[in-house]
Amino acid sequence: MDNKWELLETSNEDREKIWKKNRTFAGDVWFRFSHKPTAIAGLLLIVVLLVFAFAGPLFTKYSYSDQNLEVVSIPPVMHVYEAPDGEGYLYINQQLQVLQVNADGTLDVQLTKVRDDWDAGITIFDCRGTEVALYYLEEPYKICDPETLEPYPAANVRNASYLFGTDSLGRDILTRLMYGTRVSLLVAFIAVLVNMVIGIIFGGISGYAGGMVDTVMMRIVDIISTIPLTLYVILIMVLLGTGLQSIIVALGTTYWVDMARVVRGQVLSLKNQEFVLAAKTIGSSTKTILTEHLIPNAMGSILVTVTMLIPSAIFMEAFLGYLGIGLQPPLASLGTMCNDATANLRTAPYQLFVPAAMICLIMFGFNFIGDGLRDALDPKLKK
Repeated sequence: MDNKWELLETSNEDREKIWKKNRTFAGDVWFRFSHKPTAIAGLLLIVVLLVFAFAGPLFTKYSYSDQNLEVVSIPPVMHVYEAPDGEGYLYINQQLQVLQVNADGTLDVQLTKVRDDWDAGITIFDCRGTEVALYYLEEPYKICDPETLEPYPAANVRNASYLFGTDSLGRDILTRLMYGTRVSLLVAFIAVLVNMVIGIIFGGISGYAGGMVDTVMMRIVDIISTIPLTLYVILIMVLLGTGLQSIIVALGTTYWVDMARVVRGQVLSLKNQEFVLAAKTIGSSTKTILTEHLIPNAMGSILVTVTMLIPSAIFMEAFLGYLGIGLQPPLASLGTMCNDATANLRTAPYQLFVPAAMICLIMFGFNFIGDGLRDALDPKLKK
């Protein structure tokens, strides 16, 4: 059997070589994060929403404050009637005016009213030289021939001028949704950044100092957490006035208590570890131990908490806007859009569903990212 086997040359370098690909901690975290489908889906969703909110207004011809009372509460999908000359369609708005709609779904001019026939229950309009009648004695209203009252053929056409429709003041919902998403994300990111800084400093000092210092600082946290946030925001707005600044200050000065508790718990569990004792032995200062040893090792829990605080802050901003104590008109946020839409909920439910769906998407995106980071940063889950 000796002629069927061949010895391979070996060396000490080959024996010590690590054949598996070596990854840094960040690379290892990204590897586990990228192999979680929901986490990647959440990340892509947030990236798309950021592009939508910050780059989208550059490609729209409308502004968040532009009003056009001729196109009030036009839905994304319009129930229209074919024009008598076969060129385009006719649409009845909530003010019982007739709008001309082109064949491609874009809105055109409003038809000129000719006269009323109260006995027949119709209003006559001029459509490019041809008279058409709006019959309003029974719902649904319809556009028909003035002589026979026979309705013209009906159809459903996509609104090409306003893809998500218009609100009760004739403003483009898509444009307002872009600006509203931008405002909500900015409020959340700024508030969470302030929360992270305050929470890390407060929780780190409390956990590392311990004893009476820790007791007093945690009682302060308990007192702040018992104050209702809505009442606190109202008090802040009495001092600073209504607007974006008041919301950021209110969220930035209250949400940090959760971060402080998380950081304190991590510092308490790490401060008696060997690497901290070694840092004390070589004479490292408290600031050095906190900033270079304890906080970096607690960064996993901090990042997970941050990703969970962002959707919470967005939801709170939307809730305050819905109550009418957030941004003031004509500024748009997701909460103020929901508040504006409640008056027309029965006649135009899409005005509420669109911003509500955006809030849900943001919630799902950040929650998926938070779950993925929690699993990726947990060393116990490393295979």
